[in-house]
Amino acid sequence: MLVYFVTDEPTKLPAIRAMLEPQHAVVPWVLDSDGTGIRAHGVLMVDVDLRQMPRADQLKLILQELTAVPERLFVVPAHARSMVAQAYALGATAVISRAKEAVPKIAQIEYAESAAEAAADPALAMDSGAAAFASMFSNVRLGRPLKVADAKRATSEIVQRVGQDGLSTWLDEVRRYHEGTFQHCLLVTGVAVAFALDVGFSERDVSRLGMAATLHDIGKARIPLSILDKPGRLDPDEEAIIRRHPAIGYDLLRGVAGISPEILDGVRHHHEYLDGSGYPDGLKASQISDLVRLLTISDIFAALIESRPYRAPMPRPDAYEILRSMEGKLEGALLRAFRNVALGS
Repeated sequence: MLVYFVTDEPTKLPAIRAMLEPQHAVVPWVLDSDGTGIRAHGVLMVDVDLRQMPRADQLKLILQELTAVPERLFVVPAHARSMVAQAYALGATAVISRAKEAVPKIAQIEYAESAAEAAADPALAMDSGAAAFASMFSNVRLGRPLKVADAKRATSEIVQRVGQDGLSTWLDEVRRYHEGTFQHCLLVTGVAVAFALDVGFSERDVSRLGMAATLHDIGKARIPLSILDKPGRLDPDEEAIIRRHPAIGYDLLRGVAGISPEILDGVRHHHEYLDGSGYPDGLKASQISDLVRLLTISDIFAALIESRPYRAPMPRPDAYEILRSMEGKLEGALLRAFRNVALGS
């Protein structure tokens, strides 16, 4: 079996070759080099220091060329939780420890039904919340069934973290380690959970809103990365494609055991406005549920305060003023209730 090895340090190659050859053919690709012709079969193995953003950005460009390779194993230090989450955000199908004794597990992929099966090994380093979140997106992007357990685990972790450390700490951590669609979804879930906790929702209702937020943009896993990660304004055709994501997400989740009607409602309708100007169904006022109204506010606020490569995060007071200007599209009473969350007071 071919093992395509992408690394940032040529000095890592001899050890990998010593461990995997001759049973497996190792084909190297060192960052900053021209790489090699990678075909659809084989396994992609990545050993890059994802804490260094220039290297992570280089790797992201390379991975966009390798979408035909279905299995992607990332090697990270066992203690680096942020690197585990970042690996899944970049499309990892499994994460293994950098520890020498863990490397031979790569060969087991030839006999496993999927990389996800290998990732279930308790010896592998996993970040319970963010990694579960990113794994969920990765599975959908690769055409695999969505695992509701991943969504529940991610939501539970975020509820715990926001309840324990507060929203500001969560926002800072997410913006530090994640980007793009992955950052946005983590921010929305944190904001929605903080909103529910602040207004005194029951534990069940906090979890229900959190699950809707976790899954609200799952349809974006089927949108081309060239559109999702475009740094500038989308053209009309691209905008039309991105607007399909609520319906795509709804279709992905419809009929999945453990997904309630309220969550489906949130996934499909989080871009609807009270005045009927939203999409995909042009709902108005009473047609829009309370959960969707809360989720929409959280979604817009998170989009305004997230960090992008081409702009800094908007200050939270400024983002809240934009929300207030949208009264009529958004419910005024909920906007006023959201003030404490938005301003961090």
